[in-house]
Amino acid sequence: MSLRFYDTRARTVREFTPLHEGRVSLYLCGATVQAPPHIGHIRSGVNFDILRRWLTHKGYRVTLCRNVTDIDDKIINVARSEGVAWWEVSERNQRAFTWAYDTLGCLPPTVEPRATGHVPEMVELMARLIDRGHAYAAADGSGDVYFDVRSFPDYGALSNQRVDQMRGAADSADERAKRDPRDFALWKGARPGEPSWPTPWGAGRPGWHLECSAMATKYLGPAFDIHGGGLDLVFPHHENEVAQSNAAGDGFARYWLHNGLLTMGGEKMSKSLGNSLLIPEIVRKVRPVELRYYLGQAHYRSVIDYSDEALLEAAAAYQRIEGFLVRAGEVVGEVAPAAEVPAEFAAALDDDLGVSPALAVVHGHVREGNSALTEGRKERVADLAGQLRAMLGVLGLDPLSGQWGGTEDTAGLRDVVDALVSVALEQRQAARARKDYAAADLIRDRLGAAGIVVEDTPHGPRWELRRG
Repeated sequence: MSLRFYDTRARTVREFTPLHEGRVSLYLCGATVQAPPHIGHIRSGVNFDILRRWLTHKGYRVTLCRNVTDIDDKIINVARSEGVAWWEVSERNQRAFTWAYDTLGCLPPTVEPRATGHVPEMVELMARLIDRGHAYAAADGSGDVYFDVRSFPDYGALSNQRVDQMRGAADSADERAKRDPRDFALWKGARPGEPSWPTPWGAGRPGWHLECSAMATKYLGPAFDIHGGGLDLVFPHHENEVAQSNAAGDGFARYWLHNGLLTMGGEKMSKSLGNSLLIPEIVRKVRPVELRYYLGQAHYRSVIDYSDEALLEAAAAYQRIEGFLVRAGEVVGEVAPAAEVPAEFAAALDDDLGVSPALAVVHGHVREGNSALTEGRKERVADLAGQLRAMLGVLGLDPLSGQWGGTEDTAGLRDVVDALVSVALEQRQAARARKDYAAADLIRDRLGAAGIVVEDTPHGPRWELRRG
């Protein structure tokens, strides 16, 4: 099966053909850093990290540009309420986002531009739009610059809307400066106490939509392969991006991919609703790799309604995968990832990144692997473990990888703990051999109290740390 994606603009699944053979350019709308991230924010990062890993596995050289919106009305309002500089709010929250991406195993982007570092590119783009008759400076001398929506016949094509049925763009302090209420701000004139940069039309700061168009084309070129982001960004953000970029003469994105929202009680997860769940809070309930499994297990375009129960079920499902690989390693030794993934796994991901059916293949291998362990078929155990590691590597979930396997220090600590637990287990076995079951049970109970779970197997006792 060829690689196919659902393209929001075409409203259908399309075969993917990159602009340049062997290379894929991907722009992902990153964080607006007015607050630390909740799991709804990071779902997008996980979904598109899986996409990137799959493209890389298929042999493409992927350039991922994920921006940071570090100047925005919301950032300024937070800074004003706290009595601090706007850049202090941006800086601390960008660090929080970077930590969250790293904690959940998202590969770092090829480039991560900040909006405030690309004002010259924005000024150039505005000049092109004004020269082409698609933008205008406000006549009131405010320094505002607007995109003329009526000048671009395809406006609304991405979100499948008609201009006459749209509400006005609520992104300007003075609507009277607009020729049409639907015109959106490319540049916002300077206001007292707010940051500003000089332009030929007056000092001010960039509008949200302008930032992404300028950064995407700087790093990926006037035309690139994929633009990604959350479904809530289709309108107005992505609609405005494609309008201003196409109107300026740039081809811009050839495929538009949008991930579904993460809700709680049926409502969009947001700070304003008071139902946001921050990453540090969640990784106290489950391990980061288990949270990644939870966020990535559903189809990227589906809605996930968060609950603690669903999170813990996902953690248990991941632990079943991990448990087989650990037991397989104890029986057959270390197994390297296979060179190729199973055909049915590849077919699932080729079909619009079908992670759910791909995970069904993963769990099928786990079930067969556990049976092979019971039956003592070591060669089959090794084969299945290698295939599992290859599949889990694509999903960013391989428990034996450097990401989740721990550092050399933690690995060394496990060796020490293993030696100490082995002594206790030897004493327990000796107690059982002399039929002193009370002493054997006491040793097991004291290990359990320390967080060490003992399992008696046909190959002898084994232990692991209690999870969750």
